[in-house]
Amino acid sequence: MTTIRVRLTLIYSGLFLLTSIVLLVTVNLLLRQALNTRIARWPGGAAAPQAPVVQGVPAGRVPPLPALVNDVIGYQWEVTGLTIGVLTLLSLVVGWLVAGRMLRPVHRITATARRLSLSTLHERIALAGPKDELKDLADTFDAMLDRLERSVEGQRRFIANASHELRTPLAVQRAAIEIGLPEDVGEIRGTLLLHNRRAERLIDALLVLAQAEHGLDGRGPVALEEVVRLAVAEAAQEGVTMSVRARPYLVDGDPVLLHRLVTNLLDNAVRYNHPGGTVEVSLAGGVLTVRNTGPHVPGERLGDLFEPFRRLHTTRGQGAGLGLSIVASIAKAHGAAVHANPLPDGGLELVVTFAR
Repeated sequence: MTTIRVRLTLIYSGLFLLTSIVLLVTVNLLLRQALNTRIARWPGGAAAPQAPVVQGVPAGRVPPLPALVNDVIGYQWEVTGLTIGVLTLLSLVVGWLVAGRMLRPVHRITATARRLSLSTLHERIALAGPKDELKDLADTFDAMLDRLERSVEGQRRFIANASHELRTPLAVQRAAIEIGLPEDVGEIRGTLLLHNRRAERLIDALLVLAQAEHGLDGRGPVALEEVVRLAVAEAAQEGVTMSVRARPYLVDGDPVLLHRLVTNLLDNAVRYNHPGGTVEVSLAGGVLTVRNTGPHVPGERLGDLFEPFRRLHTTRGQGAGLGLSIVASIAKAHGAAVHANPLPDGGLELVVTFAR
């Protein structure tokens, strides 16, 4: 597939060569006609006049005028063909340079669009130059970025306000339950506390999901192997044997979100497991793999794993169904890919591949 620069070069060169060929052919034809007309008007017609001997050359040796005209026109056509060849090469070079110069603003717009992310929405193209179609396109793109930046900032403020407004009443409610209800009221106190904690976890998961989907505010080098070992040490075992093999690997990202990614992977591996089962965690070359034993996962249901509020099995400690959707959002924010593979004997293999 040819680029627009190549197409513009061919168009410029084609138009230039077409006009040049028409001009040269027209000049040659008019020259032939003019010479033939002049010869026809010559006294004695087309025959050459008798000329005296010049420097030892007899008059009979002088070529007739029609033959001389044919020689001149033939030479003219040879020069025309050579000229067209040179003009072809010259037009291609000039057309390529001119097309590149005209497309320079488009390349600048493309480079800016590729570089932009939610953390660099403050950048603008700010194309200078005459008020033409390309500058109008750049200004329109800048105006769109202004609207997008305002929208993202508004959503970030909403997330921050929602985090405070939703967590505060739940904390007050939990304190009221723990302080106001004595422990001897039976199951009511435990049930209320259980639902309170579930609501807190759900709100926390939704806020993390929203933060991950809106990109990273800042990046920095993160030792992923340390994050993995810390998450494994903090993970609830619940009768599951966990092993870890992690090699050093640096990730440019957010350490809090990366810790949440690993924690959710481990929580999913422990939650959807058999009593006495195993969880294997490995990190090598930027590929984080978590394998667990557990129930069989149908291959056609793998896509549902990363959708919010989707659960394939009913388990102890039922979650909100947001764990792997949060993993997918955090991975996407870090430029990583995540996919799942069912294991033949049951269980699941979750793989997160970070860009190198």
